Amino acid sequence: MNKAQHKIVILGGGTAGWMTANLMAQSWRDKNVDICLIESPEIGTVGVGEGSTPQLKAFFDFIDVSETQWMPACNASYKTGISFSGWSSRPGFKQYFHPFPSQTDDHTAPGFFYNSFVRRQGADVYANPNRFFLSAYLAEHQLAPIANYNFPFKVGYGYHFDASLLGQFLRQTATSRGVRHIEAKIEEVKLAANGDIGSLQTQSGQTITADLFVDCSGFGSILMQKNLAVKFIDFGSNLFNDRAVALATPIADTLNSQTISTAMQHGWAWDIPLRNRTGNGYVFSSNFCSEDQAETELRQKLGLLDSPTEAKHLKMRVGRLAHNWHRNCVAIGLSQGFIEPLEATALHLVQESVTAFIEAYDLGDFKLQDRNQYNDSIAKRFEAIRDYIVCHYRVNSRSDSEYWRANSHNQNLSDSLKGIINCWMAGDNLSQEIDRQGIGDYYPSMSWHCLLAGYGLFPDQSQLRPANEQARRYKLNDIDNFIQRCALNYRSHAEVLADLG
Repeated sequence: MNKAQHKIVILGGGTAGWMTANLMAQSWRDKNVDICLIESPEIGTVGVGEGSTPQLKAFFDFIDVSETQWMPACNASYKTGISFSGWSSRPGFKQYFHPFPSQTDDHTAPGFFYNSFVRRQGADVYANPNRFFLSAYLAEHQLAPIANYNFPFKVGYGYHFDASLLGQFLRQTATSRGVRHIEAKIEEVKLAANGDIGSLQTQSGQTITADLFVDCSGFGSILMQKNLAVKFIDFGSNLFNDRAVALATPIADTLNSQTISTAMQHGWAWDIPLRNRTGNGYVFSSNFCSEDQAETELRQKLGLLDSPTEAKHLKMRVGRLAHNWHRNCVAIGLSQGFIEPLEATALHLVQESVTAFIEAYDLGDFKLQDRNQYNDSIAKRFEAIRDYIVCHYRVNSRSDSEYWRANSHNQNLSDSLKGIINCWMAGDNLSQEIDRQGIGDYYPSMSWHCLLAGYGLFPDQSQLRPANEQARRYKLNDIDNFIQRCALNYRSHAEVLADLG
């Protein structure tokens, strides 16, 4: 591997392409690898969604870039989790917060797990997740998830950011570390006699060859679908949303440290706070709503019916490739698949896919081995994330539009998701079911509990019985006191961001 130079070409920039370049450059910095990224100056980035999961922090830690370096450059802010508003019509559960895992949860989450269990058994106890997690309190009070030095407990967090600026920052980082950057439009993809990708021909006549090609060309999937004819598996029967409309508004008076997801008539709207503006968008299904109707509904929500602010309309192809690694090409980002942005999983999938590919490629000594195992692992990740997202729609209790009624009656569910829902509704141990299925690495038990309890999937109030002392074993006042005292170690979101520069 070190005797001859190994050539890798990444087709497409944007966040996915430049994340790939940085991860590969950092992983193979001591090896004789030439990494080249080609992008066309004529093609812009999609930029759907501007949020992340906590894995993005691990990405920056791995490539040795600090928050003081990248966050101010990308107008980034902190994200403690996601607040879901209006997804349920059940009393007491019209809003809930999905936190990221934190060390302090060890002291409060057992009460949430227990209460959600005994409420499913018919005891009238409090079971909305909001009251049991420090991250929910930080979000409610616009606090940043960065503790004072004297508080040695970590709170998991993600980020909000300007996707275009992040792509530019990652490009600068990668090129400063030896990644070659070519601005060119690809005119033709030539296949070798064995069916592999042989070379790329640019519009200017340049021929580019490589040992490995990485397809980061977006929804067009130029290499994998258009030239290697890899099958695309559509998720449209599970996830109805295939469109989005987005527009920006000025920064709010108080800077939230959470993403807010609000149920709309034909989908949901995001509210993402950046340092310089608020990102807003509406994800919807074109089978139930036109683009004009969606834009009007979003403008009504934001009070912008008469505003000249231009909206951006986007089309989404929701699904995944049958094989993410085929012949001498691997697909990363939108070219490999996309699951709608409800839980901000796009960059998480990029990161996991690239990291797993690097490990597999290393094990194969830079030969095309371990493809089946890699493809199987990425497919399972896509399927597991899809199931978690589908569950948000399937268990909704809204009935104000055909869109929500169709989602709540959707029977096209995987066996895995059916098992999760049936276990919960039967009052059985959900953590054991998740362990049995082996899906805890994708979404842990806490996430599933927050979703199902947050929607209020419990017996009707008329069916609940007064809770006895055993059912009330966890004292809510003690949990409130613990969380409030922990929160004294956190400062306002705006103040912490100001310190970053």
